[in-house]
Amino acid sequence: MDARSSTPVRQTPPAITVVLADDHLVVRAGMRLLLAQDPAFRIVAESATVPETLEAVRRHRPRVLVLDLTMAGQSSLPVIPAMLTASPSTRILVLTMQEDPAFAREALRTGASGYLLKEAAAEELLAAAHQVAGGATYVQPVLGARLAVEWPARAGKEPLTAREAEVLSLLALGHTNQEIAQRLYVSVRTVETHRSRIRDKLGKDTRAELIAAARERGLVA
Repeated sequence: MDARSSTPVRQTPPAITVVLADDHLVVRAGMRLLLAQDPAFRIVAESATVPETLEAVRRHRPRVLVLDLTMAGQSSLPVIPAMLTASPSTRILVLTMQEDPAFAREALRTGASGYLLKEAAAEELLAAAHQVAGGATYVQPVLGARLAVEWPARAGKEPLTAREAEVLSLLALGHTNQEIAQRLYVSVRTVETHRSRIRDKLGKDTRAELIAAARERGLVA
């Protein structure tokens, strides 16, 4: 018997199928070139509007949908549940210019598996696509930290706003009210107001307490 015939054949894992949804041709071309560098990905369709994207998801049932939040003047957020109903195994990676954590929170709430800003490095897009394809959730670290600080500090208490989170992080780093005002281009009185609200929401005011609160929320190392 030929020894070669008993050698097990190494199976190539199936490609990660991808649909690219963005209304800017140049953006889609850039994503296509980037993903083409990784043999794990296979682009099966592209779309430029929300209805086109929904149809592409229904037809191709991709493993990953790279989705812009706004296409041709229409938000894709309300359609995320319909996309997942059409293809439950599809993992949605939002790629957008929207830096507001509220958009990230809403995208994840409606069923997206990842949220990444278009300014991210190419390597981060590949890593995020692999991560969501593997069943994990990916949120760009800078947004993840901002989302974390908006969790309610205590039961029955309001979460911190994005600006209050910025002030908290700067206070924890040892900056004075005057220095924070200069960094954020606001008045010292405004910083004092933010600090007062932080104290009311968290029940903390000493530097040690602020550092602990900021670390708990991922704002400082």
